[in-house]
Amino acid sequence: MTLPDSFPIEIIGERISPGYKSTKALLDADDLSGLQALAVRQVQAGASYLDVHLGTRGLRDLPFVTALVRALQAVVDVPLCFDFPEIPVLETAFAAYDPGKAGGAPAILNSLTDQRWELMELYERNRFRVIVMASERVVDGTARSNLTAPEIADTARSVALRLNREYGIAIPDIFIDVAVRAVIVDTKGLNRAVLDAVRLIRNDSTIEGIHIMGALTNIGQQLPAKAADGSHLKQALENAFLTIAVPNGMDTVMGTPWSGYKPLPEDNYVLKVYRDFLEQSGSAALRAVRRFYHT
Repeated sequence: MTLPDSFPIEIIGERISPGYKSTKALLDADDLSGLQALAVRQVQAGASYLDVHLGTRGLRDLPFVTALVRALQAVVDVPLCFDFPEIPVLETAFAAYDPGKAGGAPAILNSLTDQRWELMELYERNRFRVIVMASERVVDGTARSNLTAPEIADTARSVALRLNREYGIAIPDIFIDVAVRAVIVDTKGLNRAVLDAVRLIRNDSTIEGIHIMGALTNIGQQLPAKAADGSHLKQALENAFLTIAVPNGMDTVMGTPWSGYKPLPEDNYVLKVYRDFLEQSGSAALRAVRRFYHT
């Protein structure tokens, strides 16, 4: 069987973030032209949206937030995704954003959680799409981590239906972030829970049309650069995850557009190890992780 060259997914470009050293240098230098070039590169590589994250800079420098949003929209026509936890920064970003420069598409709020509902105060003044973190829920007033597929799926459903019911946000304007976990610390089957949750969410008729996404940056955290078969381990591991997640129903990725996301053949070494890892827990999971880079 011939595999397709890429996955049928949309990419939210993640590179405008101080988490990348090269981008931090641009931000520290107020290099708007450099940030514009980075935005253009991501869109040319296939990004359908661009995430904008400034770390602590946003709250300290609201005029820069305005200048950056306007500079980005001057060179790209995709919607922006505002990744700020502080309401004043979000208000500034939304005020600067012009949907007309993105084909009429609203910006995206990244991200809403069950315990941070105050962010929805912004919706009256700024219509936006929403990324929902389904990794946490509120139980009796206390935030708790979701550790099983049903917990993740239940949170996705309850938050999405609340957004639809109370604010009129269409289900297709909601993205569920299922929170992809680093394999090196996953001894409790959290990767397996996430992949199972993707399938449960996609098969839930009450939220039909919802987008399911994940940020892949952390999955290969602290692992060596090379897999035991000589391949690029982090890239192969991201593709192994997507090889399972996309058929389950994932349709969006927060990632680097030029990463080369593509399905892996079943005999791929990293995919085979990842499938075995998904069946393990405790010390057996740690042994499976070692097999990614050591035969």
